[in-house]
Amino acid sequence: MHTLKRTALVTGASSGIGRAIARNLLNQGHHVIGLSRDRTRFTRSMTNFSPVQLDLSELHELPQKLRELAQTFPDIDAVVFSAGRGQFGSVEEFSYAQIEALITINFTSQAFLTRALLPSLKRKARSDLIFIGSEAALKGSRKGAVYCASKFAVRGFTQALREECGRSNVRVCLINPGMVKTEFFEQLSFEPGDEASNYLVPEDIAETVAYVLNSRTQIVIDEINLNPLNKVVKFKKC
Repeated sequence: MHTLKRTALVTGASSGIGRAIARNLLNQGHHVIGLSRDRTRFTRSMTNFSPVQLDLSELHELPQKLRELAQTFPDIDAVVFSAGRGQFGSVEEFSYAQIEALITINFTSQAFLTRALLPSLKRKARSDLIFIGSEAALKGSRKGAVYCASKFAVRGFTQALREECGRSNVRVCLINPGMVKTEFFEQLSFEPGDEASNYLVPEDIAETVAYVLNSRTQIVIDEINLNPLNKVVKFKKC
């Protein structure tokens, strides 16, 4: 058990990767603030867990809501950005509203949240910003133009942010997973293969986040790429 307890804000904490990250940090004794669009998905109260309902897609409401969040939880010294969603198709298959919505949830809302919390984080003796990116941030792919753009934006943001925070105690890390077996693929036309070597599990990313948070304060882990041993994409039957 680690002696230094952190107060970590985890977005997308009610499902998938975010839920696994929140559970892992709670098991280590940290205080977790779990952000979700629907706090009723947190079905039981837990020690050191504070559920917060906030829709990150409502950009016009975010500045005020994030100010209130920062005031309510002044001890936040780590943020894990795991909220996001997938949508794939050629550019002309997207409506204008769909383009805006995907970029909003996967990138813009994260920039807003960073903007709101960074001044406070810079005053802390130790603080971390950990972004859950994607293999889609590393290479553009067919039918992934908008999704890849949102993830490329996160990667560029973290690289520049790391430079901006270089004289503070704020560490910035980007974790880029390959395909993770979660409900992320429920609405998509493809999914990872059936063998255990064809996909990551949410706990893989949760353990990586814990490794970054618990690492020696004098080092920065810039970027971690995680992939299944054997990449297999399975297309669903229509």
